[in-house]
Amino acid sequence: MARTRVRITSLLALSAVLGLVTGCGDSGDPKSSGAPGAAKGKPVVVVTTTWEGAFAKAAGAEDIKVIVPQSVHHAPDYDPKPSDLAAVAAADFVLYAPFEPYAAKIKEAAGSGAELVEVNLDNDPAKVTAEVERLGALFGTEDAATKWKAGFKTEYDRLNQDVRAAWPGGKAPSVVSQVFTAWAAELAGATVAGTYGPEAVTPAQLAELSSKKPDLVLDNAHMSTGTVLPDSGAEQVGIVNYPGDELDLLSVYRDAAAGLKKAMGAS
Repeated sequence: MARTRVRITSLLALSAVLGLVTGCGDSGDPKSSGAPGAAKGKPVVVVTTTWEGAFAKAAGAEDIKVIVPQSVHHAPDYDPKPSDLAAVAAADFVLYAPFEPYAAKIKEAAGSGAELVEVNLDNDPAKVTAEVERLGALFGTEDAATKWKAGFKTEYDRLNQDVRAAWPGGKAPSVVSQVFTAWAAELAGATVAGTYGPEAVTPAQLAELSSKKPDLVLDNAHMSTGTVLPDSGAEQVGIVNYPGDELDLLSVYRDAAAGLKKAMGAS
């Protein structure tokens, strides 16, 4: 009986010590209990696509998991796998866009400690800087967001001047733009003669837009249905909204600028 008592006493003492040790590193908050980035004080961010991922990176996030592979041409068509949803459950922040059909699944999978953040996906520069500032405040990375915004403005202004310098005959080109690529028209300093989409262009719209005699058609590469105005003589430019796996949002503007300059040189 004495031996049994000693053994029980020893086990209780060991349990108390382990409780103190584990208690020092676990406050019960899922954000501070073993989450990948918690030790560094960095938020764990899960995003649906590279577009949200680029916004998160610009805002200062470092631990970012992207659900939809960049190779998926039309991201809304993606069906999240169980492993994707498991990653969502372990996040501090989950970024998604309301137009994504799997948004409901993402919300359902988010753990109790995850904060769901709806992102306004638009590459219009004013909207981009506003979103980056908002996300930086949420993540607690305001300094990194402020630094990125300054660099973004410098690079955007440089690209804007570069494209304007390529205007044929020094005159702003007239463009017809898909509704989700209008930001590229602004980058070019172009005159927007009309817009189309996201639905397919109807015969009536085709006739109306062709009558505008645009120099360029800015098509959404992620939703393209081929040549938009086949008999208008306009040069068509495929504009890509989603950045690559490196999550560099500025690369989207650089690629758009290069495409616009090439098209204007060919027109």
